[in-house]
Amino acid sequence: MRSDKVKNGTAQAPARSLLNALGYTREERERPMIGIVSSFNEIVPGHMNLDKIVEAVKLGVAMAGGTPVVFPAIAVCDGIAMGHIGMKYSLVTRDLIADSTECMAMAHGFDGLVMIPNCDKNVPGLLMAAARVNIPTIFVSGGPMLAGHVKGRKRSLSSMFEAVGELAAGKITEADLEEFEEKVCPTCGSCSGMYTANSMNCLTEALGMGLKGNGTIPAVYSERIRLAKHAGMQIMELVKKDIKPRDIMTEKAFMNALTVDMALGCSTNSMLHLPAIANEAGVDLNLDVANELSAKTPNLCHLAPAGPTYMEDLNEAGGVYAVMNELCKKDLLYTDLLTVTGKTVAENIKDCVNRDPEVIRPIDNPYSPTGGIAVLKGNLAPDSGVVKRSAVVPEMMVHEGPARVFDCEEDAIAAIIGGRIVAGDVVVIRYEGPKGGPGMREMLNPTSAIAGMGLGSSVALITDGRFSGASRGASIGHVSPEAAVGGPIALVEEGDIISIDIPNNKLEMKVSDEELAARRAKWQPKEQHLSGYLARYHELVTSGNRGAILQVPGKNS
Repeated sequence: MRSDKVKNGTAQAPARSLLNALGYTREERERPMIGIVSSFNEIVPGHMNLDKIVEAVKLGVAMAGGTPVVFPAIAVCDGIAMGHIGMKYSLVTRDLIADSTECMAMAHGFDGLVMIPNCDKNVPGLLMAAARVNIPTIFVSGGPMLAGHVKGRKRSLSSMFEAVGELAAGKITEADLEEFEEKVCPTCGSCSGMYTANSMNCLTEALGMGLKGNGTIPAVYSERIRLAKHAGMQIMELVKKDIKPRDIMTEKAFMNALTVDMALGCSTNSMLHLPAIANEAGVDLNLDVANELSAKTPNLCHLAPAGPTYMEDLNEAGGVYAVMNELCKKDLLYTDLLTVTGKTVAENIKDCVNRDPEVIRPIDNPYSPTGGIAVLKGNLAPDSGVVKRSAVVPEMMVHEGPARVFDCEEDAIAAIIGGRIVAGDVVVIRYEGPKGGPGMREMLNPTSAIAGMGLGSSVALITDGRFSGASRGASIGHVSPEAAVGGPIALVEEGDIISIDIPNNKLEMKVSDEELAARRAKWQPKEQHLSGYLARYHELVTSGNRGAILQVPGKNS
């Protein structure tokens, strides 16, 4: 056992004395030691129930003959951090989570790990750690929130953000806004639409790192507790067979994840996180492959904010495995891959039928014949830009309009709420990328304000920042190279005509090469005054198209 180097032999007598101080018996020391990474805290709604998940996992580990050892991971609530300096500290935690988990796992010689994340950067951060540490590991999340109900309709957090714009437009009253506040987030759990947290939890199933239902069983269901117990038991099988994350997270597994991503219509943040996780697993995941997969992968789900269905509906319809089963009807997945169940993808999904063709469209009757995400390129985004195509209305799939340029999110929001943005405009928000933010803030407030003001079908938004999975509309993010390093988005001027052609994967500004060269000659980097972790992050982080991974000098430069 890996933990033998910590607890066996004369030289480790001091370590044994410290384990005694923790109350561990000789019998517990002789068993495999399983690190349980708990993301529990009392500020993230998706994490407030993780203490219950942790206790269930501990019981499962003990039932199967292991010794569970709990240690923490941090997590930021993107919804609470949204729209102020707090959002600069969201994406950056992904690397803190991976780094601190690596430190704990390696320092204490655990035989296996159970990762218990739920929201936002917590899931990809722990997937990165799993790939990096590469000891037997399984994931069990806290589960999604149930949808709220406002005025007879199911609602979610994106409805709440859009209600702010509706109030500014005079479409609802302050009493209506207060009703939204009270009702859109009715339970614990990750927010109920196909936002980043639920996207990544679903993709743990597609990658093979989570058990069936990990992405979809609601947080408040007792089934979630049973799932956690089974995860605790299953880690012992993985330890016994020495099945490690890199045995599971292969290049083909990432192709499966991207394909399922396209079918589900996941958050564009998945295009940021999957390359970063792949990088840790030693897999080069070039986003150019995303459009190739999208071209042949039908979009089968329109979960909020793209449509009127929610995570609880996807769960009832059969969950991620049912979606995967539909995709296999056209041989779109690699099915001979190993997973944490100890079985192959094919064995896992063979009996998982689609129980609701309105929630999961049959493969022959998709929402669209192409996937939910598109990667755009052009003279405005030479490396790439990303859009959640499944959440774009048909009339905005191709659009041209004048640029309305803002050098930060706050200025853009003021213009939108102030009525200075009109139909046809293309809002450009720059210097919000990984380096420029720093931290690549999510632009949920401006996209929600656009929707709430009734401009969702006539105004586009382009940024070198990123979007929440709760954003909808012609919202194009991750524009690379970013403004802070002199990318073309830094050269856009007020009134430039921006051309968006999502079906043909193009994003361009109608400015001549000669004019762009003249502007570049005059461009100066935006001055920043940074300190603390953000200063270090700014120096190390790479561009969005590379997953905003941290630069290791001499390794991935």
